[in-house]
Amino acid sequence: MMTDRLVIHQLSVGPLQVNCFLVACQKTREAMVVDPGEEGLRILQLAKSEGLEIHKVVNTHGHFDHIGANQQVIESTGAALMLHAADLPLLQNARNHAEVYGLKIVPSPAPDRLLEQGDTFEVGEHSFSVFHVPGHSPGGICLLSAGHLFVGDVLFAGSIGRTDLPGGDFDALVEGVREHLFSLPDETIVHPGHGPDTTIGHERRTNPFVGDGV
Repeated sequence: MMTDRLVIHQLSVGPLQVNCFLVACQKTREAMVVDPGEEGLRILQLAKSEGLEIHKVVNTHGHFDHIGANQQVIESTGAALMLHAADLPLLQNARNHAEVYGLKIVPSPAPDRLLEQGDTFEVGEHSFSVFHVPGHSPGGICLLSAGHLFVGDVLFAGSIGRTDLPGGDFDALVEGVREHLFSLPDETIVHPGHGPDTTIGHERRTNPFVGDGV
């Protein structure tokens, strides 16, 4: 997908089919990877084939299925890793969490920058705004630029992230979605961490967990 010089490539990676996004500035070819859950080589090969230079890796949260290729991508590119501070314990214990599900991942490097609500950062000529929306995990974040919102496991098409994991909070998740995300324009495209894209307007009208009808 390419719009307003923002280039977006989506890959479903790993056994849990996480949506990993390679997001780039068309003009400068600078890129970031959002949630490299697994298959680091595949992510790197896509960047190379598209002529993109990965400068940043952002984890929307610290669950093991979203961070498994952090080490490989960062080691290969020198990219800076960014995460919300509240999810540092999840990042640090991700290998143990994966083993509970019979899976193995490579431990992640430590973050280079801890993101907070209201922060911004640049990818080429594009500025990304950070929304802190806890509930699925304590440090869940969403990233907004040029009408595109990368939400991790905060919001899905017709659903929301599960809140029965350690650190989960259903009420906080609902409040955060309604306060931070549903204030955005209806046409904002939502890119979730699993499943198909949707829009803010569609979820506000129809989502059975956080929509207007609840």
